[in-house]
Amino acid sequence: MEKKWYPVVDITACIECGACIATCHNDVYDIDNGTTPKIVNADLCSYHCFNCGELCPVGAITYVGDDTGWIPPVLRTDEMRKEPPKCCCCGGK
Repeated sequence: MEKKWYPVVDITACIECGACIATCHNDVYDIDNGTTPKIVNADLCSYHCFNCGELCPVGAITYVGDDTGWIPPVLRTDEMRKEPPKCCCCGGK
């Protein structure tokens, strides 16, 4: 079965800060690759979890299978920033 939900990192926009790697509790990213995000376990990504995308300072992360209309924080209007989506697995902690 094909995975329907996982993060995709735009490597041309990524600044390699490591926030996505540090925040992922599901081992989606290769932690031995320094701060360069490399997705190695897409199947472990929790459906509708936006934690890594919420923390990306440049909006380099999107999600395959996103049906929520989620927008990276750096692209949101002031009105949209008032209520960011909560992670389905950890409540956005």
